[in-house]
Amino acid sequence: MAWRQMGDPVYDAFYASQVQFLDDTVTVQTNSQNSGAALLDIIGPAIIITHSQGGPIGFLIADARPRLVKALISLEPQGPPFQDRVVTTSTAIVRPYGITNIAITYSPPVRNPALELRRMTVPAAHSDLTECILQATPARQLPNLAAVPHLIVTTQASFHAAYDYCTVRYLRQAGVAVDFLDLPTAGVYGNAHFLFLERNNLDIAARVEDWIRRKVSLLHL
Repeated sequence: MAWRQMGDPVYDAFYASQVQFLDDTVTVQTNSQNSGAALLDIIGPAIIITHSQGGPIGFLIADARPRLVKALISLEPQGPPFQDRVVTTSTAIVRPYGITNIAITYSPPVRNPALELRRMTVPAAHSDLTECILQATPARQLPNLAAVPHLIVTTQASFHAAYDYCTVRYLRQAGVAVDFLDLPTAGVYGNAHFLFLERNNLDIAARVEDWIRRKVSLLHL
């Protein structure tokens, strides 16, 4: 099968969806949290859906406006906690606040994450998964995120399949009752990281919509 290229309507539609981004995660997360919170102050309650690099931004907006974020759906959010895995072999701490690069509300508060967010490594259950870095116990809690219904969605064939469960474990350890839709476990097979562009995207969307209807009172949006 020939590679699609410019001039092909499918390629052009995909390319039109791509935008530039700043190579400064702290600035991106700070500006996105501030602007997202300001937008919610204007429009009122909303359901937020994020994908990939947008994952931490969803966490931060929900942290800033937990009463206005009626649900948070994270499609393969950037992770796992603290480090980047699979696409890099670096062991550097790139998200010092666990799931974000900038401060997020912990209880007790965290002012110096390098000293106060004590970490422990939990071995992978099997060879298809990566090990997880979680908080050492007792774990600090994420009280604002705990107030928001949350769903994480992971596909079968994405690089996220190896470690999104670590983000789920981290959030649950911090008091967030997050639901985990692991698509192959739910009988949805073959998807990769851009699940919303693939042929069974409406099947996945229906499952997400079903979760929203079960978790959110749409009358109060």
